Amino acid sequence: MLPKRLTDGYQSFLAGRFPGERRRYAELGSSQEPDILVIGCCDSRVSPEVIFDVGPGELFVVRNVANIVPPCETGGEYHGTSAAIEFAVQGLNVGHIVVLGHASCGGIKAYADKAKPLSGGNFIGKWVSLVEPAVARAGDSSAPDYITRLEHAMVSQSIENLLTFPFVAERVADGRLALHGAHFGVATGDLWVRDPATGDFARL
Repeated sequence: MLPKRLTDGYQSFLAGRFPGERRRYAELGSSQEPDILVIGCCDSRVSPEVIFDVGPGELFVVRNVANIVPPCETGGEYHGTSAAIEFAVQGLNVGHIVVLGHASCGGIKAYADKAKPLSGGNFIGKWVSLVEPAVARAGDSSAPDYITRLEHAMVSQSIENLLTFPFVAERVADGRLALHGAHFGVATGDLWVRDPATGDFARL
């Protein structure tokens, strides 16, 4: 059995939202045409669909620990985030990619604190090691706002990593694709948007 919270929520959806959007869901049953890919954190408090108040089919979303885009590489076996980027860009022809960071990110804090592994596989530790290239731009690690600056820096690093994918770089160069960065304040609801020219974040 599914958790009761989910079955209750589904019944509420079926009785409330679904009838009002039945035509939209019927259209989505055969195709999807989102124009925006959001790469966000899997943190339970940061749902892109809620933050941006969008309906079904409007966003293509990939979420992982600390909203990290790994550099393009073809070794190894499994590339979940890279696969999602490939499909969104090459398959769905999205016009925008938004890297969405957030306040109080556990993945960023785990990296900064050099947290102990949670299992023998140390999956989180290996994944957040990708934060390392962002450290230099975050500045003084003893500053009180260091974690926030590291969260911002990781958004910028992920945007740089997106450009290591040839199919992304090509579309950015010819104007078919735009890259954006943002940072959500969980406690405040504030959205900070990255200036592509300076890399600075300003509240929307």
